[in-house]
Parts: sequence; structure tokens; C-alpha cells
Amino acid sequence: MKKTTKLIVAFVVIGILGAAGAGAALYFKQPMPGKDGKPVEAEAPKKKPARYVSLDKVIVMLRRSPGETQAHYISTDLVLSTTLEQEKKVKDDLPMLRSVAVRALSAHTMGAAQALTVEQYAEQINSTFAATYDKDKLEKPFSEVMIGKLIIE
Repeated sequence: MKKTTKLIVAFVVIGILGAAGAGAALYFKQPMPGKDGKPVEAEAPKKKPARYVSLDKVIVMLRRSPGETQAHYISTDLVLSTTLEQEKKVKDDLPMLRSVAVRALSAHTMGAAQALTVEQYAEQINSTFAATYDKDKLEKPFSEVMIGKLIIE
């Protein structure tokens, strides 16, 4: 055989081997078929859809500082993040949650109330609710309390 023929045959063999390797890589990279013959895709952990329950118009009179004559108050709307399964339980607990929120917020004076940020109020109420459920040895039916509205006057 001539040298050029050997060279052409070598390039053809290399091309066939390269195509076979690329085909094998594509074949093994495909998702494996499921029982019904359809490809099985990687399943991400399913996050339960969030539901939101409002606890509106929590109004609390603030403690007066010594020598202060004017009354001040906090008005807030709370939003509780829960799941569809726990939504009824949260709604059943709303009167108790209102009472706990009033108790937590009424400890502030006007100066202390103005110094806190919305995030700090939410953190304080979240920890107070968690402590209440822990004390009663109950599962908390919501994941987070958010502040929907906050007025300090």
C-alpha cells in the first residue's frame, strides 16, 4: 500500500472512533427511562407551597416614661407563613397569638419602640411565639412571622 492510502485509512478509522465515542457519551448522558418508558428527570425536593395568614390590628398601648403624660401606641398587622396543611391550625391559634403579641409589644416604652427596626420587631415576635409553643410542648404551625404594617405613635 502506498503511504498516502495508509494515511487516509488511518484518518477514516480515527474519525469513526471519534464519532463512536461522541455517540456513546451522548447515550450515557441521557436520563434513564422510568417504568412507563418516559425519561426520569432529577426530582428536586418538593417545597410545600406557602400560605399566609393575617393577624390584623394588634394595637398596644406603650408604657409611659417617668414624667410623660401623653399616651403612645403601636399598631401592627402580622403575617404568618404556613403550609396548606397547617393553615387551619394557625387560624385556630390566632386569639392566643394575638395575646402573646400584645404581651411582647406592651413591654416597650416610646423611646425603646422607636429605636427598634421592623426586622427587630419581627425577630422579637418570632422568638416570643417559638418560646410559647416550646413552653406548651406544641409544634409551631407556622414557619415565620412577618410584619405587614407597623405604626408607632
